[in-house]
Amino acid sequence: MDDISTGILFSLLILLLVISGYFSGSETGMMSLNRYKLRHQANQGHRGAKRVEKLLARPDRLIGLILIGNNLVNILASAIATILGMRLYGDMGVAIATGALTLVVLVFAEVTPKTLATLYPERISFASSIVLQLLMKLLYPLVWFVNGITNSFLLLLGLRVDKSHDGKLSSDELRTVVNEAGGLIPRRHQDMLLSILDLENVTVEDLMVPRSEIAAINVNDDWKSIVRQLSHSAHGRIVLYRDTIDEVVGMLRVREAYRLMMDKNDFSKENLLRAADEVYFIPEGTPLNIQLLKFQRNKERIGLIVDEYGDIQGLITLEDILEEIVGEFTTSISPTLAEEITPQPDGSLMIEGSANIRDLNKSLNWGLPTDGPRTLNGLILEHLEDIPDSQLSIEVAGYQMEIIEVSDNMIKQVRVLPNQLKKTG
Repeated sequence: MDDISTGILFSLLILLLVISGYFSGSETGMMSLNRYKLRHQANQGHRGAKRVEKLLARPDRLIGLILIGNNLVNILASAIATILGMRLYGDMGVAIATGALTLVVLVFAEVTPKTLATLYPERISFASSIVLQLLMKLLYPLVWFVNGITNSFLLLLGLRVDKSHDGKLSSDELRTVVNEAGGLIPRRHQDMLLSILDLENVTVEDLMVPRSEIAAINVNDDWKSIVRQLSHSAHGRIVLYRDTIDEVVGMLRVREAYRLMMDKNDFSKENLLRAADEVYFIPEGTPLNIQLLKFQRNKERIGLIVDEYGDIQGLITLEDILEEIVGEFTTSISPTLAEEITPQPDGSLMIEGSANIRDLNKSLNWGLPTDGPRTLNGLILEHLEDIPDSQLSIEVAGYQMEIIEVSDNMIKQVRVLPNQLKKTG
């Protein structure tokens, strides 16, 4: 080193600092990349993305390569800085060189390149991957040796770096990705994607038409009553049963009944029963995502939900599940949530007792409990453990409510006070 001029040593030091900054920026850029975007770009044939994805396939080797290069460069830079310090300032030059080099490395070889790499990870990574790929081939024996020692030490700690990592996202992580998509995905589409992710957390009971509201005809009624019910039916299909709805005999398409009506000779109770389809039963507790696939696999559109004793609990259709994903259809004859909620002049809300709790939470951003009753009426009854009188003020799950109307052993209308709305809105 004594034969090398001071100017050349300064030039070498600057070059080493540049190389150190390259390694630091490359490491940060590689680790800051969006892996899913990178995979998409690689699948689209982007050469830089393919190189980076190949390097990231074994991150332990990539990090080993970068750190080997970075440490060699920094150690050599430290040695040159020490020589320069002693030439210029004698024995005090060691301390001066150490302090100055530390500041320069932090600013120009660490903070600055890593900040740039964080801001522009793709540009930095795609460009540096060319050099890193070449260095990986040249220094592979050294990288393999260093990683072998490191991996052996980690193995003693019970860790395996070669364990496959598929990078799959959980439902909660996917939900976060969708929420943070911002303007990249329209709000409407975000809601649909989130609804699909929520299907596994919702069961058929949450959407079913309750047993008491199922459109059904008792085939043991007199013939005139049956014809009158068919003529005034607002549904496409009607459940046929004997005496009690638990004794279901078929699912009748109303249009098929109309066809029989056109031929008076064929229009009879026997032919009506013969025209009915076989009933499709669904066990209670079935998640919506599973039921959607079962509807598709069994070529069904409607089913009756039964409990463990075989008793009918309710009815659900394919359209009900689709509405959970895309929103309510305008053709639905059931009351919409907007029809069940009436804003009041004082800022409170008048809500029908039959309103679904999940729908209220989604529409109003509330936090009513959903692990019990499915309607507002059921939630209040469970809270009171009694059928209340009207004009009763209560607090349920932190929400101030006033019971307005009670009839037929059911709470028909509830008013939620405005002070609670301000807190939750």
